[in-house]
Amino acid sequence: MPQALNDDVSRQRHQLTFRLLPGRYAVVRLAPDAAVPGWALKGQFSSITRTTDELSIVCLKENVLADISTPPNWACLKLEGPFPFSLTGVLLSFIEPLSCNGIPIFAISTYDTDYVLVQDEFLEASLDRLRAAGHHRIE
Repeated sequence: MPQALNDDVSRQRHQLTFRLLPGRYAVVRLAPDAAVPGWALKGQFSSITRTTDELSIVCLKENVLADISTPPNWACLKLEGPFPFSLTGVLLSFIEPLSCNGIPIFAISTYDTDYVLVQDEFLEASLDRLRAAGHHRIE
């Protein structure tokens, strides 16, 4: 293992800019062979991931059909990217202050950036911890 991987420099902390997306989000699990429902594609942000085990959907809670269970409500924080693939520790810098304070998260990465969802009950504490860690919220 190269020495650089053991240096403190490799654990650089980034101070990131993020925004809180409007609305509340749901995390839904469907059967792996289920068709992608139209309601999953509506809104400013959605994520659809299919594996051999599941079809996982993140979308605005208001779009989910009433007969589908979606507890709890999630708030979605969007990191302001894009971030080059060579930049390391971006997501770690953002979620570490949450993890160290017992705040559970659900993270989604895209080509350009990362999204971090936190349960409603932890939103204010999350915003406080992120601010204390030097991250900057924009409207």
